Amino acid sequence: MEIESFRALLTDQGRALLAELREFTPDQELALATRLRRDHPVELVRAAFEQARLRQRARAKFGADADVMYFTPDGVEQATRRSVAEWRAARFSGLGVRRLADLCCGIGGDAIALARAGVSVLAVDRSPLTCAVAEANAAALGLADRVEVRCADVMEVDTAGFDAVFTDPARRTARGRVFDPEAYSPPLSWALEAARSTPFGALKVAPGIPHELVPEDAEAEWVSDHGEVKEAVIWFGTGAEAPYRATVLPGGGSLAGTGDRAEAGPVGRYLYEPDGAVIRAGLVADVARSVGGRLVDPQIAYVTADELVPTAFAHAYEIGEVQPYNVKRLKALLRERGAGTVVIKKRGIAITPEELRRQLKPSGPHEVTVILSRTDNGPLMMLGQPAAM
Repeated sequence: MEIESFRALLTDQGRALLAELREFTPDQELALATRLRRDHPVELVRAAFEQARLRQRARAKFGADADVMYFTPDGVEQATRRSVAEWRAARFSGLGVRRLADLCCGIGGDAIALARAGVSVLAVDRSPLTCAVAEANAAALGLADRVEVRCADVMEVDTAGFDAVFTDPARRTARGRVFDPEAYSPPLSWALEAARSTPFGALKVAPGIPHELVPEDAEAEWVSDHGEVKEAVIWFGTGAEAPYRATVLPGGGSLAGTGDRAEAGPVGRYLYEPDGAVIRAGLVADVARSVGGRLVDPQIAYVTADELVPTAFAHAYEIGEVQPYNVKRLKALLRERGAGTVVIKKRGIAITPEELRRQLKPSGPHEVTVILSRTDNGPLMMLGQPAAM
C-alpha cells in the first residue's frame, strides 16, 4: 500500500467506501468492485477493498475497534492483541507512568491501550506509512490528544523526561523471522539500555527467549491469551521480587516465581496441564506447590495431585485409569468406555496424536481424554475427563 492511497481512504469519499464494504464477502467482491468503479477512482476502490479485508482480519485482535481502525498487512500480523496491550498498559499505569515513549509503535495497538489507561504517549516508527496509520488510528478512536506520532529512527529519540520506554523491536525481515536477538531492529542490547534509561521500561521479545538472556536486574513476563502464548516482555523498575512471571488472559491471573524444580511422584486422582505461559516462564513447580501436587516426571510439565484445587494457571483432569502405555490395551479400554471422541495429549513421547487416533479407530457416543507422558518408570497412559473448577 502506498501512502498516497492510504491518505485517500481518510477522505469523506474513502470513509464512505469503507463503510459500504464493512461486511462484504469474497463472493460479492467482483460485482461490488465493478459497480463502485463506475463512480470512484479505480485506485481508491482497490485500496478500500484491501483495507476492508484487513479490518475483517483484525477483528480477532481488536474486536469492534477494528471496524474504524486502519491497518497494513504487516500491522495486522505484528500488532499486539488488544487484551494483551490493555494488560501491559494497566501495569504501566499501576506503576505510576504518565508519559511513555512507545518505540517501534507500528500501527499503534499499544499506544491506543496506553492512552486509554491515561498515559500520554510519544509513538515512534521509521515508516512514514506506518506512522500515518498510527496517527489515523489514534484519531479514529478519539485519542489524538494523548498520542503524538513521530516518524523517526527510534535509536535517535531522546527519552529524557519520560516515565517509561516501551520497545517492540522488529523480529522479521524480508527473509522471515529473526532468531538472533542482536539481529532485531533495533538490536536487543540497544533496547535493553533504552528500557533502563527511564524509571520504568519494557521491551517485547520472542516467547522462546532463553532464560539466560534475561538480565539479572529485570523481570521476564510471559503472557498467554485463551491458552495461546502471545509474547514475552522484559521489564525494568517494577521492583519484582521474583525474576519470572506468567500472566494468563483473559482472567488476568499472574504468577511470579524463581523457576525452581519440584519433586516427582505417582499419579494421583487429578492431573493438571499448566498453561503455556507457565511452562515458558519455568513456573510449573510453583503451580505444583499451589495445588499441593507433584510432577509426573522431573522433566515433564504435567502436575498431579490427590485433591482438586482451583487454579487459573492449569487445566485439570480427573483421572480414572493409569497404566503403562500400550496401544493394544488403550484400544481395548476405549472400546469398553464406548469412546468415539478421543482427545489426545502427550509430552515426552515420540508419537503424533493423529497417527495414534488412526490406530485406535475409536467409535461410540462418549468422549475420553487420553494423556500420555514419559516417566522415570516408562511411558504412562492416563484416561480421564476435564474436571470442573
